[in-house]
Amino acid sequence: MILGHIGARKGSKGVPGKNFRPLCGKPLIDWSLDQLFANPRVGAVVVSTDDEAIYEHAVKRGALDIGLRPAELATDTAPKWGVWQHALATSEEKTGPVSAFLDLDCTSPLRIPEDIDGALDLFTNEHPDMVMSVCEARKNPYFNLVEPDASGALHVSKPLPGGVWARQDAPVVYEHVGVVYVVAPEYLRRAKTIYEGRVVPYVLDSDRCHDIDTPYDFRLVEFLLKEQLAAGVRKV
Repeated sequence: MILGHIGARKGSKGVPGKNFRPLCGKPLIDWSLDQLFANPRVGAVVVSTDDEAIYEHAVKRGALDIGLRPAELATDTAPKWGVWQHALATSEEKTGPVSAFLDLDCTSPLRIPEDIDGALDLFTNEHPDMVMSVCEARKNPYFNLVEPDASGALHVSKPLPGGVWARQDAPVVYEHVGVVYVVAPEYLRRAKTIYEGRVVPYVLDSDRCHDIDTPYDFRLVEFLLKEQLAAGVRKV
């Protein structure tokens, strides 16, 4: 049984109340909730939150009633991993054993249904500990990311012998994006951090990998989402 999960903390310094803020006609979280409820492979949906309004909204829509997130998991510094572990444990008390833990960041609403199915297919075929969505990094530390030394002079962040003089010659580097994750439940239970096991990339087009963290991000994602809706890629 695949458990679909969304984490939606109440606080947000960059965009206050962003997870429940209206975006193109409905709350931001609903762009992800709708995808979980619409996917026939998802057996149950859970929302981990410390926000009573978000929690009530999610449960009314059909999410599992697991209670609000504990206070220690609702801070700015609370790790995603601990939130996932709590959500899995409390959900399995109601659903029984879970075969895959599917997480969607509600701040990444540009994903399309095919992104979810593709990540689930990769998890089924490769049997990793975890599938993580990524996109090719816009800047590469072997080529055009630089950092200062003790004197203030700039150097390439990850120099290679002989140097790298063309981007296409640099090693592939990915950006970790929160579009979709699929985690093996037994790995989630035993590991303390994301990268302890075999974590494999699910590579997406960068145009769907914009995360909302600032007011500018919100405006940009709203613009791009409107383009998706106009093109018929998405439905309200």
